[in-house]
Amino acid sequence: MPQPVLVVLSRDHELISQLPGWLEGQADVRACDSLEELIDVARWISPQGIVADFRRAIPESHNEQQTLEAIQTRWPTVRLALLTPEQCPESLARRALSFQLPLVRGRVDKQAVLQAFPDLFQELPSPVLPSAPVVTNPVLEEEPPLASLMGISRRYETNSPQLKQVLHDLEVAAKHDVTILLIGETGSGKTYLSRLIHEVSPRRHEPFLPVACGALPNDLIESELFGHMKGSFTSAHQDKEGKFIAARRGSILLDEIDVLGLEQQVKLLRVIETGEFEPVGSNQTQRSQARIIAASNLELQPLVEQHRFRPDLYYRLSMLKFTIPPLRQRKMDIVPLTRKFVQQFAIKHGVRIGQIEPAVFQALLDYPWPGNVRELEHVAQRAVIYCRDGTLTLSHLPPHIVAGTAGPTNDPTVILPAGPNPGVTPVRVDDHSLGGQMALTEKEIIEQTLFKNSFSRTKSAKDLGISRVTLYNKMKKYGMLK
Repeated sequence: MPQPVLVVLSRDHELISQLPGWLEGQADVRACDSLEELIDVARWISPQGIVADFRRAIPESHNEQQTLEAIQTRWPTVRLALLTPEQCPESLARRALSFQLPLVRGRVDKQAVLQAFPDLFQELPSPVLPSAPVVTNPVLEEEPPLASLMGISRRYETNSPQLKQVLHDLEVAAKHDVTILLIGETGSGKTYLSRLIHEVSPRRHEPFLPVACGALPNDLIESELFGHMKGSFTSAHQDKEGKFIAARRGSILLDEIDVLGLEQQVKLLRVIETGEFEPVGSNQTQRSQARIIAASNLELQPLVEQHRFRPDLYYRLSMLKFTIPPLRQRKMDIVPLTRKFVQQFAIKHGVRIGQIEPAVFQALLDYPWPGNVRELEHVAQRAVIYCRDGTLTLSHLPPHIVAGTAGPTNDPTVILPAGPNPGVTPVRVDDHSLGGQMALTEKEIIEQTLFKNSFSRTKSAKDLGISRVTLYNKMKKYGMLK
């Protein structure tokens, strides 16, 4: 019989991490931390049970009554249990009574969960077959369990000893009020990991605000971070609250911190050290209480040597620096991540996947993955949507994956393995002949220009004869951003 799906709407990450063990494999537990995420998850699955945890604030935009009404309107026949504080609001208790909803007050344990769903977990054999499409392969069934950093609604998994230690150290650092620096190539999961750091920290009930520094023109970065006063520049028609104030006591991710100018770096250092700053056009000092997580595609030390990054800011950030190894350096993660992505996309697109041929895994293991985990995720999605007979084969992979040919990485010091045709002379970006330009797609031209300029978007845009904003939009169009 199919395995029941239990969706948990909660911000208690300890409860979510304990539930699968309590249920002893008898349910597929899916965690959500907002009503919007619950609705999105339920588009791809049909839950047999929903747990709504009101012991802590759930969504920012919905109260308890609205949340219950939305759940019962969308899933009127699904078993719903409520978790409430010891002093349960009277309105919530009345609603639970009128709809005959199981009500668990205060401390939650295994017995309380089982009693809330007596029909769901009664006389179920264990283990049972999963309801999601199963990816099976006899050669790969004895895989070691992935180590993971578990957040409220997501987790970062790995088998790499190096990355396991990084996750362990990050979990310790996340619990303290410290600035964190993440270094890793494009697609390695820095933004995803930053959200996890926020979710396992005491700040998890406050906002998490990512700022793509590389997507902002230099003259607007300060306004975006620190805010501005009305009339401080031409388009400042009203006062604006910057990200450092909007984040309150939460976390702010400064992605691509290496693109900040030296003057902006001075102001950022002051915020890190004292929390103090002035909005653009104001003499009034304000104070930020947010935690800063900085991220960069490039190592910052070479930028210091090139006088493009301040040494004092570098040494301040490098105190808690964590390097995320690229996927090609942790091949033991490729197979389990592939199986995970295939299962997710099989559910999303309604495609049944019963088996993956060993040749598919071999091709994925041989490929150097310049786009890292994000590239693997996109490849898995493409394979799933083209699979029609339940078995993934090499024919479902993009040709360049099978051939082993890869584009450049964002680190100019990295030399990827040569493709299968080393004798073929590659087309150069500076080859302006008609044949040379026709041989390159727009995406390839952008990739190679970025690579030539050490992924400086300002220099690349200048070389390409386009604005920085146009370059950003094209990179977004081709999926070249985090």
